[in-house]
Amino acid sequence: MLGVMGASVVAGLTACGAAETSTPAQTPTGAAASPEVPGPNGALAVGGEVPTSSASPTPTATKRIRRTFIPDYQLPPIVGGLAPVITKIETKHPVVFLTIDDGNIKTPESVKLMAEYDYPASLFLTRDTVADNPAFFNVFKAQGSLIENHTVTHNINMVRQWGYQQQVNDMVGMQEYAFQHYGRRPTLFRPPGGAYSNVMRQAVADAGMKAIVTWEAKANAGKMDYQVGNSLRPGDIVLMHFRAEFAADLAAFRAAQLAAGLEVVLLEDFLGVA
Repeated sequence: MLGVMGASVVAGLTACGAAETSTPAQTPTGAAASPEVPGPNGALAVGGEVPTSSASPTPTATKRIRRTFIPDYQLPPIVGGLAPVITKIETKHPVVFLTIDDGNIKTPESVKLMAEYDYPASLFLTRDTVADNPAFFNVFKAQGSLIENHTVTHNINMVRQWGYQQQVNDMVGMQEYAFQHYGRRPTLFRPPGGAYSNVMRQAVADAGMKAIVTWEAKANAGKMDYQVGNSLRPGDIVLMHFRAEFAADLAAFRAAQLAAGLEVVLLEDFLGVA
């Protein structure tokens, strides 16, 4: 967790999109991109059922027996009206957390691979990128993933360009959109580009979410990128995207996950905010 109380913090690596950059003042340790590693773990059920579109592909994976980990990490509370920032989970359990952003590219292949590996993931979706087919993501929800907040517009400069009210409005817009289409209001927020500030931390808390989530590892362009070390570690939060290279990125994550002997666990379950 980054309890940064400065005016602004910037995630050092690109969070969403190859062209994204962060410009605010500080850089959280969780700004590196790391490929997701399919593991034998899954996610818990999502509250609120929303009918799944008949056009969406249906997962056919055989669910694995998952180990149950008693969390040895407690989500920091909101203090002084500011939501905490989480970059990595300090845990002794052999777990890793997969997060997938945006929602630009929607392919049956991504559904098939997530089902085949039985991976639960935190899906930080942007309304403007999923609005053409929001029902597509109900399939991932059925597999055990959860939908989280990545704003309505994906303005990577929102931390510098927008004040408190604009940020809150954008976040709340995604909160309501997620509830309408997926039956649950997100509890976690990921800033576009990774940059955040104390103003954003306040907006996140006031929009009804529990924490800002960044990262230290990323699956990108078919390989793993690490901010710390050269392999996955217990408690790492891995960033990935719904992009054309989804299969290559997921393969890189899987290789790293298996090599590290880690299980993929749903972040919300471990934090108690599912």
